[in-house]
Amino acid sequence: MCSNSFSQQGNLNTPLLTQTKEKPYACDMCSETFSLLKTLKEHLRTHKKEKPHSCEVCSKVFPKKGYLKTHLRTHTNEKPYSCDLCSKKFSQSSNLKSHLLSHSKEKPFACEVCNKMFSRRRGLNRHLLKQSSSNSHQMTHTKEKPYACDTCSKVFSEQSSLKVHLLVHTQEKPFVCEMCSKAFSRQQNLKVHLRTHTKEKPYACQLCSRAFSQQQTLKAHLLTHTKEKPYACEICSRAFSRQPSLKAHIRKHTNENS
Repeated sequence: MCSNSFSQQGNLNTPLLTQTKEKPYACDMCSETFSLLKTLKEHLRTHKKEKPHSCEVCSKVFPKKGYLKTHLRTHTNEKPYSCDLCSKKFSQSSNLKSHLLSHSKEKPFACEVCNKMFSRRRGLNRHLLKQSSSNSHQMTHTKEKPYACDTCSKVFSEQSSLKVHLLVHTQEKPFVCEMCSKAFSRQQNLKVHLRTHTKEKPYACQLCSRAFSQQQTLKAHLLTHTKEKPYACEICSRAFSRQPSLKAHIRKHTNENS
């Protein structure tokens, strides 16, 4: 039984509605229903674009008090939502929920074209934005490769990829490092090389905060946390987390047989 007492009949009805899940207050604009009149009034502001809640720090305004409360954490750096698995903290519960997917390996966001799965919506968005156009995106999924190299007959789904490939045959290296004059056939390779000079490490591990200059190095590092060993020796079935470790291991077999 509920032990609350009230001085007015109206106050008595309010908690009863929240307990019975009854929602007698309906929005005339979208038909959404509410158990409390004040909640309906607050909801109506979203239709009217009314923003009565103002931030005292930066004067930004919000239609709901809850939105203002969340916004204030950007000023106070308050992070009340903590991950039980790695103790990382977040200012919003939605960010914590997204983070938890990195531990569970759950991937609820799928590309409708190729069915590739992602743990976060922004990961899916990045996947879609990587394609320069809808046609080139379709080609990457349908495996259509209309651009062929005249020298070695290798085929590509995008003309830009063919142009980059042709530099392999011409030995042309148009991208030169201004710091050490080392030349590269691809701009991306130059970009990665520059980090050896700048010591920039943009790829950080979320589990231990260790940072790396290359994304592939981060991926290899993550396997040390997951204990995953995807590289298996075909001779003795021993598995390794890194491909270089497998190659070094295979040399031991070849030395034994020589």
